[in-house]
Amino acid sequence: MSLTITLFLPVVLVVIMFSLGLGLVADDFARLGRNPKAFAVGLLVQFLLIPLTAYVVAMTFALTPDMALGLMILSLCPGGPTANLMTRFSHGDVALSISLNGISTLAAVVTMPLLATFFVKHFLGAEAPEIQVTSLGLSMFAMTTIPVAAGMLVRRFAPGLTEILDPAIRKLSVLLLVAIVSAAIMVNWQIFLATLPVLGPSVVALAVMLLAGGLAVSALTGLETAQATAISTDAGIQNAALGITVGALIAGPDAVVPVYSVPSGVYGVTMYLIVVPFMFWRRSLALANMASQPTMRHAA
Repeated sequence: MSLTITLFLPVVLVVIMFSLGLGLVADDFARLGRNPKAFAVGLLVQFLLIPLTAYVVAMTFALTPDMALGLMILSLCPGGPTANLMTRFSHGDVALSISLNGISTLAAVVTMPLLATFFVKHFLGAEAPEIQVTSLGLSMFAMTTIPVAAGMLVRRFAPGLTEILDPAIRKLSVLLLVAIVSAAIMVNWQIFLATLPVLGPSVVALAVMLLAGGLAVSALTGLETAQATAISTDAGIQNAALGITVGALIAGPDAVVPVYSVPSGVYGVTMYLIVVPFMFWRRSLALANMASQPTMRHAA
């Protein structure tokens, strides 16, 4: 049984999810009732727009079944932990970003196994590996929900320890994310090179479409600029580490890092190349709006 599947990937994911939990408090979930419209739009983007966009991209670029499945697995993941930091830098609605990230991470324990099983059969047909939905759900629960809850408990009952742990865990999470993304690409290097001419443009297109789609849905539903920034950033920043891990779980214990994980690995790098300029653009808009407010009040 591969040590990568049984130890390394789960440990990486647990650390990243624990880091997410350290940034959550119970009040983050209580906020949902105070701003239900923005939260509902965020969930619509996360659970409907993102998978639909990924499916359109997979079909448009005629990805191989393995790569198309990998892209769909990625689209079923919640937002990545760094989305909260990028939203803060962009002067977006950080509270909304944190709440969406927390809820979508918990919901993914149920939604990902069910939808991933559907897409495995849809794309692989008779060659699809046998998937135990309950087993996959329990594995995800152990690697996501439990460490998130543990992080929240540490923050609640040991705030002093949280102040010490949080910066270190965040840095460690970034390093581990880089390691797991690199591993997913390097282990499948020949496949990566062969598919890059199609996979590269497809993940770039996906990132751009997710950011644009998040903004468009937010505008159509009349959300504020800060809320639109949070929702679109959460859409563009996907949890690549979870996508890689779920791809590995679907492939089975004999795989090292399977081909299903390659799209998540490539997207884990590409998304930052697309989202960082977006982040600076949204920040400049927010600062311009803030600067114009005193003038507007004076004119009034």
